[in-house]
Amino acid sequence: MTTWTDPSADRPISLTAPSGIDRAAHHRLDEAWLAAAWSHPTTRCFVVSGGQVLIDETADGHTELVMTPSFEAPLTEAHRYFLGNDEDGVSYFALQKDSLPGRMDQSARPAGLREAGALLSARDVGLMVHAVGLENWQRTHRFCSRCGERTVIAAAGHIRRCQACGAEHYPRTDPAVIMAVTDEDDRVLLGRQVHWPEGRFSTLAGFVEPGESIEQSVRREVHEEVGISVGQVEYVASQPWPFPSSLMLGFMARATSTEIEVDGDEIHEARWFSRDELRAAFESGEVLPPYGISIAARLIELWYGKPLPTRSAV
Repeated sequence: MTTWTDPSADRPISLTAPSGIDRAAHHRLDEAWLAAAWSHPTTRCFVVSGGQVLIDETADGHTELVMTPSFEAPLTEAHRYFLGNDEDGVSYFALQKDSLPGRMDQSARPAGLREAGALLSARDVGLMVHAVGLENWQRTHRFCSRCGERTVIAAAGHIRRCQACGAEHYPRTDPAVIMAVTDEDDRVLLGRQVHWPEGRFSTLAGFVEPGESIEQSVRREVHEEVGISVGQVEYVASQPWPFPSSLMLGFMARATSTEIEVDGDEIHEARWFSRDELRAAFESGEVLPPYGISIAARLIELWYGKPLPTRSAV
C-alpha cells in the first residue's frame, strides 16, 4: 500500500481539524484532580443525549456549543466525562443525560454531528465528537461481556469496570474503509445504497473484518458490493465517524475490471462517471453529492481535481 499525496490537505476534512484540546488522559484516574477541575470556576460543560447537543448562534453569526460553568450544570450521577483541557487551562466535561435541558431564551436548538459538524468551530466539534462517541459506548456497554454482570464507569468515562470479575472494558472503535475507485480511463465509480434517496451517490465503504488487512478489506468490499476487482490501493486520510462508533479510513483504489454487478443488498445502483459526466449530473441535479461532512466528498474531489460543482441555479 502507498500513501496518496493530498494537494488540498491544508483544508481539513470535517471532524478532523486540530481542536486545541489536550485530552490529558493521565488525569482520568486521578479522582482528586478531577474533583478539583470540576469545581474550578473556569470549567465548562455541556450535555449530550442521544448523539445530540444544544447549539446556538452568536451575535456575530457563528454557531457554538451551548456550554455552562460546571457550577450551573444539571445534576447527573456518574455520567460525567472529562474531555480535556485547552491551552488556557480550561477543563471541559460532557454530561450524559436522558434528554437535553431546556433554554430560557429558546434560541438554542438540538443538533447531531451531521448538522453541527459543518457549523461548529474546530474546538467545539472536537469536543462533540469525543462526547458523542463516549455516550454511545456508555449506553450500549453497561454489562460485562465476560461474565454478564453490570459494569461501573471509571477513568472519567473512558473505562467500564466489572466489579464481579475485574474485567476492564474500553470504548470501541470499529475500523471501516471508504474508497474512491477509478479505472484505466480515469473514471470514478460511485454507488447508491438501497436506503438512500434517488440520485444520492457516493463512494463505496464497508467494515474491516477480523483477520484481514485494510487493503484486503478495500478489495473485498468493492468486489462484494459491485463485482469490481481492485488492484492498487493508496491510503489518503482518516476521519472519526461516531455513527455510532467508526473510524473511516479513506483510500484511492484502482479497478482491474469494469463490469458492474451490484449486490442488491447494500448497493442498489452503481455507475462509472467521467469528470464531464459527473459535473453535468451534479449541475442538473440528476446526482446528489455526498453528505457534507463525510470524507467521501474529499475522496471524490481528489479525483475530480477541484471542489465539486453544485446544482445550477434555476
